[in-house]
Amino acid sequence: MPGHPDATQLKGKFLVASPALEDPNFRRSVVCICEHTDEGSFGLVINRVYQGGSAADVFTELGMKHTRDCVDIPVYNGGPVSPGELFFLHGPPFNWSGCRMVNSSLAVTNTVDLLEAVAAGNGPRDFLIFLGYSGWGPGQLEMELVGNSWLTVPVDTGIVFNTPVEQRWDNAIKLMNITDPAFLSGVSGNA
Repeated sequence: MPGHPDATQLKGKFLVASPALEDPNFRRSVVCICEHTDEGSFGLVINRVYQGGSAADVFTELGMKHTRDCVDIPVYNGGPVSPGELFFLHGPPFNWSGCRMVNSSLAVTNTVDLLEAVAAGNGPRDFLIFLGYSGWGPGQLEMELVGNSWLTVPVDTGIVFNTPVEQRWDNAIKLMNITDPAFLSGVSGNA
């Protein structure tokens, strides 16, 4: 049953925008929460692709040589905070410097060694590239959960890496055994 976990349990969860969430930055978004502490929260929106840009464009902008395959790698809008900062959400291996585990099968990294490996075609098999991130100050995300802006469910790497972008919100909803999102009310209560 979907719920609102306490602060120690949000890391490794998807935040799935409720139908009532109208903020254009997050409407119908799926956010992977990578870190959650008393100091705030950090996550990446996994279903917002930058239009007209690819990893090749990012590497060219950074003056880095890259493989031709980089033209086919989309870049995601991770959120409205620090839109020039680059992040990777990836599967194994997890031996990159600065690698921070999200759960046992997923990590976030934003260091040069992984950037260079991806540009050279030697990065992890499964990864997404993001510009920017989603951030919440102390207690802010908890208040949004109480206000029913978000539904939560454990991260599913199949949705992160193997589901078409346009289906990620619907599939995250289905993880909660909700077969038709049209039945979700924009208004709900808390017990």
